[in-house]
Amino acid sequence: MKMVTYAQAVRSALIEEMDRDPSVVVLGEDVGTYGGVFTATRSLLERYGADRVIDTPISEAAIAGAAVGMAMCGLRPVAEIMYEDFVTISLDQLVNNAAKMHYMFDGMVCVPLVLRTQCGSGRGSAAQHSQSLESWFAHVPGLIVIMPSTPNDARGLLKSAIRNDNPVIFIEHKMLYFTKGPDTGSECLPIGKADVKRVGSDITVIATSWMVGRALEAAELAAHEGVSVEVIDPRTLRPFDTETVLASVRKTRRAVIVHEAVRFCGIGAEISAIITENLFHELDMPVKRLCGSDVPIPYSAALEPHVVPTVEDIHSAVTAPT
Repeated sequence: MKMVTYAQAVRSALIEEMDRDPSVVVLGEDVGTYGGVFTATRSLLERYGADRVIDTPISEAAIAGAAVGMAMCGLRPVAEIMYEDFVTISLDQLVNNAAKMHYMFDGMVCVPLVLRTQCGSGRGSAAQHSQSLESWFAHVPGLIVIMPSTPNDARGLLKSAIRNDNPVIFIEHKMLYFTKGPDTGSECLPIGKADVKRVGSDITVIATSWMVGRALEAAELAAHEGVSVEVIDPRTLRPFDTETVLASVRKTRRAVIVHEAVRFCGIGAEISAIITENLFHELDMPVKRLCGSDVPIPYSAALEPHVVPTVEDIHSAVTAPT
């Protein structure tokens, strides 16, 4: 089977949807002439022209505002804000406008936009370019939040996001862009459906984005010690696939949640609450969370790896005695 990188999968999804639907447009900083800082929009300008691939000024508020207006007027914009840290500058447009228009206009207005952005540490990009803010967006009714961890998931979920009539925050981890996975075709994947990345029977690990790969590595190590680990990737944080997670934890009776964002008010707190509220009397141990340290991401190459969960951290958590 053909192998593709995460960046190639994103680019393929954009091409397939832009070929299929002329209302799909791409806008953002360096998405055209430069082809995107992570190559995900390379050659799109030559293929579709400047009317559909728009290099914008360095103004995140303007990018988001233009995308909201485009979506309300019949287009399907895919806006890129580089990086997730700077989505904070566009929160008024996203939270107070995009997320609420359909409700406030009694369903007569749709805002079918996708906001692509990059999260996470690992590249020495320091405190203002390395945050994981997914729980901010998942907190807002009206926003869909997607965090794919593999090329195939990125491709299928981005296609579904572009076709969806609601605003979608599509979060891509910087460290995943050049990872490879099988190209299984051009089918859309369902929004709101988790994926069981590894089947196990002793303990469930729910991991997001870059941490999924680390969880799978830890699960493989644990298998050599006789511990069978089930690894679930929610893929979509809002809406969240409660059914798949609860079915797994009901089977294993133990759960560990792994994400890169800081622990306090992270998405792991919500997942832990879902599990505990539904399965409290069926658990063999309290739900455990492995999260980023409560500090800004350091620039130092010696310090940065120590503020997010490692394979060793996950391995220790899943093999610890209850």
